[in-house]
Amino acid sequence: MNQSLAKASQKNERLNDKALAPLSKIRPATLDNIEKAVHQLFAGDNAQEVTMIQIAKAANVSLQTLYKYFGDKQTVFHTIMDRVLGRLAIRMMDHLQGIDSVEDRIRKTLWVVFDFVDTHPDAVMVLTSISATDIRKISIYENEELIKAFTSVLLDGQKRGVLNDSVPLYVLFDVFMGFVMRIGMMQVVRKANTPLTDSFDDLFNILWRAISKPQ
Repeated sequence: MNQSLAKASQKNERLNDKALAPLSKIRPATLDNIEKAVHQLFAGDNAQEVTMIQIAKAANVSLQTLYKYFGDKQTVFHTIMDRVLGRLAIRMMDHLQGIDSVEDRIRKTLWVVFDFVDTHPDAVMVLTSISATDIRKISIYENEELIKAFTSVLLDGQKRGVLNDSVPLYVLFDVFMGFVMRIGMMQVVRKANTPLTDSFDDLFNILWRAISKPQ
């Protein structure tokens, strides 16, 4: 790092001690550029070495802007990931509206997630770099409305005798999340040429057999 950049970094580190400006004040186009930069930089092999200077350069914003609204690199990362997953959550909840069948609601949820993997591979790669501890810092993972919306589908399935009711509700939730996260991650890691949605019916049947009530 040259001397001028080092001084700029030290100056902006001091801004971290001040209250952050509300994110609602940042220009939407600027936030979009920061999101693209996070996807680009954190999806690489050296995600842990990404610096605020690199993010600022990739997003074409000043270091002062990053420190003003985020304060530090981890906050940039967590805020952007929450933004990305927030859009996924809204889409997922919208697709669940008006569907009564438990099987159809789970099918639709799985489709939305796999379509996200196919269309946002960089975001998936970024998410795979998050530790179990850090993932709790992304607020969407604490979104009660989202979690309740999905677990209510599973609970309803147990009550109707459609889903396996010999295990606790959280086990069904963990099976679903484990399935989609592993499949999604390896789809991107392997750089598969065929979209997950092309194999959707077969993948759904595997998941459905895993969580449905044994006959």
